[in-house]
Amino acid sequence: MVELPCGERVETTAFDLGMREYDCPCGESHAVVMDMHPPGRFLPESIVDILESAVEPAEDDAFEEFGTPHLMGAVMEDVPEEVATYDASGEGEVGYALLWVFDFDSRTLHEYVVELVVELMDHAVSHAENPGAQGEFEDAMTEFDVGAFVEEYRDERNWEA
Repeated sequence: MVELPCGERVETTAFDLGMREYDCPCGESHAVVMDMHPPGRFLPESIVDILESAVEPAEDDAFEEFGTPHLMGAVMEDVPEEVATYDASGEGEVGYALLWVFDFDSRTLHEYVVELVVELMDHAVSHAENPGAQGEFEDAMTEFDVGAFVEEYRDERNWEA
């Protein structure tokens, strides 16, 4: 059983591999992410490639390269009380090893992920050897609208369907 952030308890088999949102008996839709969901669910592949090459997980990290578990970890640090995690690595019948269920919908989660990646990029640029890089990045970010990006990306990727 998975205890959701809203307090409902749900069987692990209620979550299938293609699921992005769970319509809960509490009346809310909860964002659902599994370890095998690619980071491309949230970000363009070109950004994912940069993150994979630039972010080196710790030596004791169970995952060898940056991926969805790291993105979910960042969101969990930001809103720990709004996420339920479940380790299903010992349950072969479910098809996933890690499950994250959030107290908000998949669009809100998508916006959290994009905002956190922008913050990560801003931090990285602040350490760049090129003194003009941070100013250029900040100028570009003044025109960047997270909500509009998420809307366009979701339409392009057709996640609603």
